[in-house]
Amino acid sequence: QVHVVESGGDLVQAGGSLRLSCVASGSISLIYSMGWYRQAPGQAREMVAVSTNGVSTNYADSVKGRFTISRDNAKNTVNLQMNSLKPEDTAVYYCRMFITTPVGSSDYWGQGTQVTVSS
Repeated sequence: QVHVVESGGDLVQAGGSLRLSCVASGSISLIYSMGWYRQAPGQAREMVAVSTNGVSTNYADSVKGRFTISRDNAKNTVNLQMNSLKPEDTAVYYCRMFITTPVGSSDYWGQGTQVTVSS
């Protein structure tokens, strides 16, 4: 069984920074992609940043230049460094990993961590 857990969400003032972390545990053979998504109240969940196989990285246009995704394959972790935060960054942030286990591959989501940016 695999578990994905996020941490690091908090209340921060506009212009501030936060660092989110996500770790996967369990019978993991390989993690192909690691990414961060967010969902604001009344809005659809959207991609924030994704690292695929440690080779390619994609960012939402709204966070380019402010957010940085990094992964540590040895520790099954992915981080999201968020700088110059804006009130519109307020959302629940979810970690998503595509994980291969001895019985197959699947998407795994964390429970989410709240980020609130005050103006």
